[in-house]
Amino acid sequence: MNEIIFIVEESPEGGYEARALGYSIFTEADTIDKLKENIKESIHCHFEKDAPKLVRLHYIKEEIFAA
Repeated sequence: MNEIIFIVEESPEGGYEARALGYSIFTEADTIDKLKENIKESIHCHFEKDAPKLVRLHYIKEEIFAA
């Protein structure tokens, strides 16, 4: 496997949450930069060997407004 995809959302408590598609990997952080560090660390812990070389982040932002 060359790539892993994470869904990134803003956390209701503040900061960001990321979860991998198809794998039991979840992490969170206060900033995007720290989240990226945590994602890398989580990937290496989960796979130990043969970790994906690329990480794709899909940012989801929910916005609500009055019509």
